[in-house]
Amino acid sequence: MPISLHHLRTGASSRWAVHEDGEWGEVDATLADLLALPLDRARAVIEAAAGNAGRDMPGEESLPPVDRQEVWAAGVTYLRSRDGRKEESGHGSLYDHVYDSDRPEIFFKSSPWRVVGDGDAVGIRADSGWDVPEAEIGLVLNAAGEVFGYTLGNDMSSRSIEGENPLYLPQAKIYDRSCAMGPAIVPSWAIDSGPFPIGLRVLRDGQEAYAGTTSTSAMARGFTDLADWLFRALSFPAGVVLLTGTGVVPDAGFTTRPGDTIEITSAALGTLRNPVVAVGEPANGKAHA
Repeated sequence: MPISLHHLRTGASSRWAVHEDGEWGEVDATLADLLALPLDRARAVIEAAAGNAGRDMPGEESLPPVDRQEVWAAGVTYLRSRDGRKEESGHGSLYDHVYDSDRPEIFFKSSPWRVVGDGDAVGIRADSGWDVPEAEIGLVLNAAGEVFGYTLGNDMSSRSIEGENPLYLPQAKIYDRSCAMGPAIVPSWAIDSGPFPIGLRVLRDGQEAYAGTTSTSAMARGFTDLADWLFRALSFPAGVVLLTGTGVVPDAGFTTRPGDTIEITSAALGTLRNPVVAVGEPANGKAHA
């Protein structure tokens, strides 16, 4: 894995650090500070920290790789995603239109304090009976809309809720523990801009219950195009993370369950691993299967 930027817990506070070749360097800035800078100046800060690296990790545990950044997401950016949304919905023509149109689907996903990191539990709604992970590449964008770095993301989704009515998408997508990111941010200058292979596995009782792969080469839209649309009428002084859609959608017979473990992997970005728990109250007193 190339040089990476990590958010670490240090007692009751947190700090950012770079990791490269087994050594750690403390960054004298927050992610919000870095994303407010021009890209070349942010790079200089990170490279200076790497130049003063030592062997000890300057923190006790990893945190999600955000501090003040909202998380937004793009939908229907892969053909498999379009087909999956049509499969779950009685409104299939809507997804054909979004897939083929100039304007993408972009929606708010999470406040920074709701994001969970590598090793933390992700959630499925207790009032939903059909739930899946969505393995995605996350673009970490600076205040100017430039790609500062990349991370892995999981846009947990209730297919049953969105399938009932597309207007229910916020409830299907936005709830506690519905967004996971990590394990770190790989700076854009330290890695090729893609395509990125993406692997998804769901483990159940120690066995592989689902596995699938895709590549960002299958996207119908480019990273820069999605970022440009996000910034057309929005400003992000502390930067923002944009999840870029999923090309791995399990078949209709599969649903994620509490107790499962979800693994999302891309060779250059590492592995994001999260156990699954139920979140919220079941509908009509009926617990999640």
